[in-house]
Amino acid sequence: MTTARDLAIVALAETPDHPVEQGELSLALAGAEVFDLIEAKALIVDGDRILPSAQAPTEDRLLDEAAAALVRQEPYESVEDWLWRRGRGLSSAYVDELEREGLTTRPRSLRNPLRGGRTEPVDSAARRRAEERWAAGEPVLVALAAAAGIRDEPADDAPELAGDPVAAVLAAVGSAVQELQAVRQRRAIEDAAFDNVWRGY
Repeated sequence: MTTARDLAIVALAETPDHPVEQGELSLALAGAEVFDLIEAKALIVDGDRILPSAQAPTEDRLLDEAAAALVRQEPYESVEDWLWRRGRGLSSAYVDELEREGLTTRPRSLRNPLRGGRTEPVDSAARRRAEERWAAGEPVLVALAAAAGIRDEPADDAPELAGDPVAAVLAAVGSAVQELQAVRQRRAIEDAAFDNVWRGY
């Protein structure tokens, strides 16, 4: 399993009553993929740039897809540009992939058996591994979860990550999430103003 998959499972398991925003989760998942690709030696982060390395199969379909999507020409791509490009619709892609692999289920409604509830992870080795990392407060997973809105505060030892590429990726995720929230807030204000204009007529 990968950090991205673990994050997707944690998002489904930890927020049953108040699902996280798909945009924030997608950006965090794209950041998690950067960490997974670093571990797979498919890229390195140099400053704020993603430099691709030799591509080797990871045995994870979405991660292989991510590796194939890396920009392979100079000046390469910034981490934040990658988050926006790769993150588009990524939370849905992970939910679909987990469901395809039988790692999630949609509980049926007692009132209407044809209408399923929200997706939930089934009891599996993948879920147990994700929950073990979550319970242990693994700093990268917890920091990404905080950015996605799964947890309010990052782990206490997150500052120890400063000074290496991990900190650069986490900072880019945080910046992208803030930008997304600012855009969403601006649109809400504009929509409210538009509604007020129409009420005046």
